[in-house]
Amino acid sequence: MVGVSPGRVVEALPIRPGNEALEALPALSRALEGDGPALLPVAPDGENARELRTALGVGEPLLAHEDDTMDPTSVVIGTSGSTGVPKGVLLPNSALRASAEATEERLDGPGTWLLALPPHHVAGLQVLMRALISGTEPCAVDVRDGFRPDAFVEAATEVFATWGPYYTSLVPTQLARLIDDPDSLRALRQFDAILLGGAAAPQRLLQRAQDEGVPIVRTYGMSETAGGCVYDGMPLDGVRVAVEPPEPGRIHLYGPMVARGYRYADSEAFSDFGFRTDDVGQVRDRRLEVLGRVDDMIVTGGVNVAPVQAERPLTDHPGVREACVVGLDDPEWGQIVAAAVVVSDPSAPPDTAELREAVRSRAGAEAAPKRIVAVEELPLRGPGKVDRAAVRDLLGRQ
Repeated sequence: MVGVSPGRVVEALPIRPGNEALEALPALSRALEGDGPALLPVAPDGENARELRTALGVGEPLLAHEDDTMDPTSVVIGTSGSTGVPKGVLLPNSALRASAEATEERLDGPGTWLLALPPHHVAGLQVLMRALISGTEPCAVDVRDGFRPDAFVEAATEVFATWGPYYTSLVPTQLARLIDDPDSLRALRQFDAILLGGAAAPQRLLQRAQDEGVPIVRTYGMSETAGGCVYDGMPLDGVRVAVEPPEPGRIHLYGPMVARGYRYADSEAFSDFGFRTDDVGQVRDRRLEVLGRVDDMIVTGGVNVAPVQAERPLTDHPGVREACVVGLDDPEWGQIVAAAVVVSDPSAPPDTAELREAVRSRAGAEAAPKRIVAVEELPLRGPGKVDRAAVRDLLGRQ
């Protein structure tokens, strides 16, 4: 590996989605070897690209504790999270390689990857990094006109013309769109593994994929763990999961793919080889079940409700395609449970009393939404994540 001189700087890497993302491979390869600056991938036309460049010190040297001559910081992942405050996740060479190697070990070894996610987010970037580390040539979906099933099929056809195994990574909204299109469904079935993450997937969507023979692998992780490090509830090799008692509790993740820390910030979230997440979960039958973020928990009448407890019964209802549950301030209850739902057929929406009863019967009376509002679509942030703050504002105005 090339040695690292003191004072390596952070350099922005404008990286567009689709085929243009492949033009960044040489720069990413050099960064993996510690040759040159640490790279901050940004969307050239992104709303917060300039903010990230300023907040994360583009053009400025890495501080002493932000780099290591023996294990250089390869990339800095810019993330605003749910707070909107920019953070720069420092991912060293070792973390990226450990993530790629553990993924290959869990799947079917090195293969050809199809990029279908924004490459400036960790899940999309890791598609490119896995290909570089394994020595394979990735392909990409043309998203100049948005994410379309026909463009996915065209790119997948290019993938299937190479050596397998074949892999891609999607978010639930993409999977839902693809699985309803006959041509893209046939393409999905030809992959050896489809990593699905970025947001909670409705159980009905997962069941549909299973019934259709689509090889879904549910992933859990974040930028601070170089992407997914728990697959189908089971940690990758070298990863340890701990949940603060009593369960459900805050999730801790340990392993070689944990980031070095944050740019310009000391954080108690990082300890020796570990990361204290902002997520709540529990372990059932040795598998991790993620229930949501700590700050998304709803306290209504003194009872804690995880949004997913209400979202699952709602999305399992045939009349609901998507749902987001949040807490709204209330003088009597402290918070009330409220839900925004995207209905399957706007001309024949399900009865709200029926939806409320579906949640009550499975998750208890405290989880039953007191307010249910139908919306055309859920607001998103990042790669397929529902913007809960925007949903909260929307429901608060109803």
